[in-house]
Amino acid sequence: MLFRPRPSHLVSLALQGGGAHGAFTWGVLDALLEDGRLQFDGISGTSAGAMNAVVMAHGLLQGGRDGAREALARFWRAVGSATSFRMPVELPFELPFESLPTPPENSALGMRMMLQWARHFSPAQMNPFDVDPLRDIVAGQVDFERLRAASPVKLFIAATHANTGKLRLFQAPELSVHALLASACLPMLHKAVEIDGEPYWDGAYSANPAVFPLFYDCEARDILLVLLSPLVHGETPRSAEEIRARSLDLAFNSTFLREMRMFAHATEFVGRSLLPTGRFERRLQQTRFHLVEAEELLSSLSAESRLTAKLSFLEMLRDQGRERAKAWLAAHFSLIGRRSSVDLARMFY
Repeated sequence: MLFRPRPSHLVSLALQGGGAHGAFTWGVLDALLEDGRLQFDGISGTSAGAMNAVVMAHGLLQGGRDGAREALARFWRAVGSATSFRMPVELPFELPFESLPTPPENSALGMRMMLQWARHFSPAQMNPFDVDPLRDIVAGQVDFERLRAASPVKLFIAATHANTGKLRLFQAPELSVHALLASACLPMLHKAVEIDGEPYWDGAYSANPAVFPLFYDCEARDILLVLLSPLVHGETPRSAEEIRARSLDLAFNSTFLREMRMFAHATEFVGRSLLPTGRFERRLQQTRFHLVEAEELLSSLSAESRLTAKLSFLEMLRDQGRERAKAWLAAHFSLIGRRSSVDLARMFY
């Protein structure tokens, strides 16, 4: 019998950034689209999450669910096939994933050298012509004019104002190549992206991703978080390189963790309050959170792998994302429209 989606199967998506690790989210979205039982209301994305959000919206507009799957595959394969993106990836041998590509000896040397130079030279010195292959891929694959006029989902693309640190959310009517690139602009590698005379850096500095617009501006009461950064990092870093990588991780995720802690605290407070509930309290009580993540896999990869775009690596992450999304659907689809499948207080307190 043909499945007919009900309003209770309406969800919004919060897509975290993480460079090449965003291919994991590609796999998650591909599985959700293939499954076909969920409808999508809003998508909030940062950096790689923003790329996935916009490409998915473009694909939905062009050809529905199948169009979205094709658009995502076309985008990530273009990234993986671009010569300028080909950076070696370092993967640990002990990971229990048979599909992981075999790492060559000294595979991350080139990437580490580039990151080392980035500590001593500005983007204007390292990349004076501001070469960015991603710009051509995005411009060639996304119809921004049509998306601005008729996006099939609400979009919230995060960027950070470089001079104030304030969050800037670009919504569908404001979208452009520049807005999308601003969301993924790592300041140590690329010049700030100027929009209307204002400079912007990677959105992860101010929201990774922003969840509040999905709460305030979307009809869906179910919010699915797709996380690329582990909530628990394991062993304390000791080497200078490990400390720098962990510091960046914590900086990029601090605003998200703070926002989710606020949701957890407010939900708990409203739940035990004896005062009459207003519109905000009722909405908070009705909001349900869900989670797809790959903490074991992604926390085991080197920091350099986030800047790696080798196609075999991206496809491995896609396959892992598909598996995790299918497992989540099997375990928790029945909870959509009924209750959360994650305990916010336990996760974020």
